[in-house]
Amino acid sequence: MTVIKDVIASPGLTGFYFDDQKAIKKGARENGSAYAGNPATSGFSAVRQAGESISVEFILSDGQVAGGDCAAVQYSGAGGRDPLFLSQDFIPVLEDKIRSVLQGRDCSSFRKLAGLIEELEIQGRQLHTALRYGLTQAALDAVSLSRNESRTEVIVREYELKLKLEPVDIFCQTGDARYLNADKAILKGADVLPHALINNIPDKLGRQGEKLLSYLEWLTGRIQQLGTEGYHPKIHIDVYGTVGEAFNQNNEAIIDYLLQLEEAAAPFTLRLEGPVDAGGRQEQIEALAELTAWLDQVGSGVEIVADEWCNTLEDIKQFAAARAGHMIQIKTPDLGGIHNTIEAVLYCREQGVGAYQGGTCNETDRSARICTDLALAVRPDQILAKPGMGVDEGLMIVNNQMQRTLRYLKWKKKKGNEW
Repeated sequence: MTVIKDVIASPGLTGFYFDDQKAIKKGARENGSAYAGNPATSGFSAVRQAGESISVEFILSDGQVAGGDCAAVQYSGAGGRDPLFLSQDFIPVLEDKIRSVLQGRDCSSFRKLAGLIEELEIQGRQLHTALRYGLTQAALDAVSLSRNESRTEVIVREYELKLKLEPVDIFCQTGDARYLNADKAILKGADVLPHALINNIPDKLGRQGEKLLSYLEWLTGRIQQLGTEGYHPKIHIDVYGTVGEAFNQNNEAIIDYLLQLEEAAAPFTLRLEGPVDAGGRQEQIEALAELTAWLDQVGSGVEIVADEWCNTLEDIKQFAAARAGHMIQIKTPDLGGIHNTIEAVLYCREQGVGAYQGGTCNETDRSARICTDLALAVRPDQILAKPGMGVDEGLMIVNNQMQRTLRYLKWKKKKGNEW
């Protein structure tokens, strides 16, 4: 039996930054790659600061080393999330408090190890979501190594799933470089693009939505101009509630505008993330459920994607059960342990709602690779290319991990393995 002999931790960087959302909303202005102004959220020393991670390694009794990366989202500490995740604060927690709990634990069951990590409390409080995120990655890796199985196979076996040896659609986000980075995504054949970061009305959406309409017209033309023959991606735009704000939360006006966006995006499927922000979880569920029903009723192909107010596994279940959106974003670090991401994807599928296995630009290469192996087992409708905002790097990491894992699994199947 392979057990965890020791746990070690090291500080790391992420693929992006921590941004103080509260300070930005209060008016902090961009200054090159930084922001001018004072931080407004506890723990921040600047409005934008380097993203930090913690790499955690499980030293196994058979001499192998399993690992995962603890990371938190870009807007850490905002919207009810756990506080800013700084390595200097949490490495001592890992080494002084968590190590002794995990030492001697056997590596035969991912679900058992993940459950232990999820329930672990220090001074009466559950571990920070970032810690649970990285520790459960390491747990999955440890079980994979001890059983001589890929991480994908471990999940398929423990959750009694059927393995499908095909890639999952990859979604590339451009950030504010929505023109230049869209070109990159098109040239590399991204399955879904561009996110586009439409997070304010005057500069990006337009007072009557005209700027986003113009961008979509440009994007569809650019896809047809630069894409290879047969390239037919899905268009996914995140509008951060600005459509509802621009049209005074009037559903009829919002629907009319969404139909205009659909026409501008033709012949490509349009996914619109966060068209409205109703200000609370229940209010958001009701608002998105109504918009989803209206679009279905008029025969539109626009797909609403839920994001705001949908952070935890319980949130996701409530949104999916109410059909508050055609698709739900599952922000992997916000759910803590990666077993919660598994449960979220499977629940969305059970409810007949699309699952977008997201995450954050502020993750690491290792957390992205482990999330990719997870996605190949549970089969969300799309997975985010991460980390970073440069397109090339995140797409490379997720695509290459997916192709490596699929090729290995196909080789194993050829040798007589079945799942």
